[in-house]
Amino acid sequence: MKIMDPKHRDVLRKSRLYLSSEILVDDTIVPYLYQEGVLTESQVEEIQSQVTNRKKNLKLLDILPTRGPRAFGAFLRSLEEEFSWVKEKLEQDARGLEDKDAAAAAEAGEDEEHALARECGLSQLALEKVPTDQELNRLVHRLGPDWEWIVVDLGVPVWEVQRCRAEYPLSPHGQALASLVRWRQRSGRRATVRRLLRSLQAADVHPSVLEDVFH
Repeated sequence: MKIMDPKHRDVLRKSRLYLSSEILVDDTIVPYLYQEGVLTESQVEEIQSQVTNRKKNLKLLDILPTRGPRAFGAFLRSLEEEFSWVKEKLEQDARGLEDKDAAAAAEAGEDEEHALARECGLSQLALEKVPTDQELNRLVHRLGPDWEWIVVDLGVPVWEVQRCRAEYPLSPHGQALASLVRWRQRSGRRATVRRLLRSLQAADVHPSVLEDVFH
């Protein structure tokens, strides 16, 4: 069963007391939500059977989080005509939670990037550079037979790897180096040490390999 976005549930929960005294659900809100398929007929009856407006509001707020991802947006639209200030407050609260989550995600991503740089012994600047032929050559010396898994993970098509094998039939080193050069040619500025590090990690190659190669 699809559920309401947790951020939207939080907005309704934190605004529960405010909403319980600020809106009237009978005239437009409940009929609109029923029309939009958010509320069932039995739920409408359950809400309308409450003896006070406050209890009706609270019953609606109990039901809304169980009515799927569309319920919050439909609820906001039901407020547009008669309770526009309430709608604006809820939208502002939702944006605040989204901004908070985005800031937390950015901070976590930044911490992860710094940890990654420390683990492989490279600076952030070094991780963003495009490796040279000489650096790729040094890397091949450290990879061994894992090179093919790595270049495929980097996005080099299998047929192109096979072509590199055919060009250097007696030299596994030449095959690996040619494949990495193809990756760099195909990816351009996106062929960074950082991108290479991700594929090394996917192949269980320890990041410290890069410290010797890209010093």
